[in-house]
Amino acid sequence: MLKILLQVFVLVVVAIGGVALGYNYRKRIAEGKISSAEEAAKRIVEEAKKQAEATQREAILEAKEEIHKLRNEFDREVRDRRNEIQRVERRIQQKEENLDKKMDSLESKEDSLNKRKKEIEKLEQEIESIYKQQLSELERISEMTKDQARETLLESVERELSHEMAVKIREYEGKAKEEAEKRARSIIALAIQKSAADHVAEATVSVVELPNDEMKGRIIGREGRNIRTLETATGIDLIIDDTPEAVILSGFDPIRREIARISLEKLILDGRIHPTRIEEMVEKAKKEVETQIREAGEQAIFEVGIHGIHPELIKLLGRLKYRTSYGQNVLRHSIEVAHLASIMAAELGADIKLAKRAGLLHDIGKAVDHEVEGPHIQIGADLARKYKESPEVVHAILAHHGDIEATSVEAVLVQAADAISAARPGARRETLEAYIKRLEKLEEIANSFAGVEKSFAIQAGRELRIIVKPDKVSDDQAVLMARDIVKAVEKELEYPGQIKINVIRETRAVEYAK
Repeated sequence: MLKILLQVFVLVVVAIGGVALGYNYRKRIAEGKISSAEEAAKRIVEEAKKQAEATQREAILEAKEEIHKLRNEFDREVRDRRNEIQRVERRIQQKEENLDKKMDSLESKEDSLNKRKKEIEKLEQEIESIYKQQLSELERISEMTKDQARETLLESVERELSHEMAVKIREYEGKAKEEAEKRARSIIALAIQKSAADHVAEATVSVVELPNDEMKGRIIGREGRNIRTLETATGIDLIIDDTPEAVILSGFDPIRREIARISLEKLILDGRIHPTRIEEMVEKAKKEVETQIREAGEQAIFEVGIHGIHPELIKLLGRLKYRTSYGQNVLRHSIEVAHLASIMAAELGADIKLAKRAGLLHDIGKAVDHEVEGPHIQIGADLARKYKESPEVVHAILAHHGDIEATSVEAVLVQAADAISAARPGARRETLEAYIKRLEKLEEIANSFAGVEKSFAIQAGRELRIIVKPDKVSDDQAVLMARDIVKAVEKELEYPGQIKINVIRETRAVEYAK
């Protein structure tokens, strides 16, 4: 037991000794590190101090340089300011000198003006004195006071001005009439130039070509039953003569004639020609023509550019496609009148839409004038009222031939456009025989008046020139004769447009020098 205790004690002593030795060793090592750290710290501090001193010296140098630079800039700015102030002072000094010179000049001028003013005042006093002396002398010579002389002078001037005013008024009236006529001619010419409607001249017959002459027999049929059925169904006469490979359809109703033409062409293509087939083809042709009529009416209002027309009026417009007047297609004529009226309305500042609408519908009565009794003007106005057209349109329709007086600008324009479209050369045509008869009748009417020496119908019958005997017809009688001939022509002739009656009276004084 003791031995064990001794061993334990020895171990404890050894352990304590080892600990002491380890502590001393570590202490020495730590003291060495501390001393080296202190030395490093001293070196760092010394280096920092050296670097701080260098940095301080550099900052001081930079500051000194900046101060020097700022001082130089300040000195330069001060010099510039001083120079500028000197220049300004010099300019001000020059201006003061100039002002002083101007003040001296003004003072001298003022003195001169004062002198002239005194001289003028003196002259005015002298003139006033002379004026009073002359006025009193004039009053003494004329034996009238100043007020009486003024009244006399004013009366004289007033009479002269009244005469000159009347002369000027007549002059201006003449100029106004000339300008109005020029303006009217310009507007009408412009309207005619802008309108370029086509015209279709139709006759009262249509020709249907046949593939061969044998087809004529098939069209006539056994004992003529086919041709009778076709004539009965269409109301058109078929003329089958010696004309090779052609059948002529004759009739005054263009719509029926068109139905007959379409029916006959369909029958020829089909090849089956008998009464039942003829009636079927005629019914189909009627429907086809009705469709064409509606499309023609719609195309017309589309071309003119108006809207809101009743569908029945559109159909009636389409019927005008198959209506002619002196060879002029009435639908094309109506479209042309609408364009002409709208162009003139635009130039005059009138209602363009109203003029265009009235122009298109002005001849609508001709679509049914063979079915309804009365003139086409009244029929057209009744149709326009029936289909709710405006009173202005109805009035323009009634007034377009001058049967009633036109009360609106648009009605006058429709009347003028209708005359322009109808009277344009080439717009309407007539047969050679009728044309020659009309010319002969014109000359015959003119020659029937006493004092007429010769008469000539010229310009396709649109002008009649009449040469009268100067010893039997005076100038005043020539004027009356022209009016009488106009009335006779209007009463005895029918003609498109208008005819100019020109009565010429010539007098000559002839002497011979011997």
